[in-house]
Amino acid sequence: MKVYFTTSQGETVIAEAELGDNLLRVAQAAGMPLEGTCEGQMACSTCHVVVAAEWFDRLAEASEEEEDMLDLAAGVTRTSRLSCQIELTAEMDGLTVSIPAESHDMRRF
Repeated sequence: MKVYFTTSQGETVIAEAELGDNLLRVAQAAGMPLEGTCEGQMACSTCHVVVAAEWFDRLAEASEEEEDMLDLAAGVTRTSRLSCQIELTAEMDGLTVSIPAESHDMRRF
């Protein structure tokens, strides 16, 4: 399956993913600047992405804990999610998300 990432510079990066993959891991493997400091434990918001509007309602709803973490993220929009909380299903083939301009992977410096 394919996932489309739009970088903060407007470039589209197409990533190959497997069913059941975690969106954060797919993004990191594709070179996206998502740190994922807490390794998916919902103790940070460094994996924040903006889901394309046409995809947002197709995803499972965010938990209250995820919503609380999103309150701490920079550049949050109505369709923001934590990528660590999105497990890819067959219905998500073609999922499109944007990487906020505020995203930086400090592990790369």
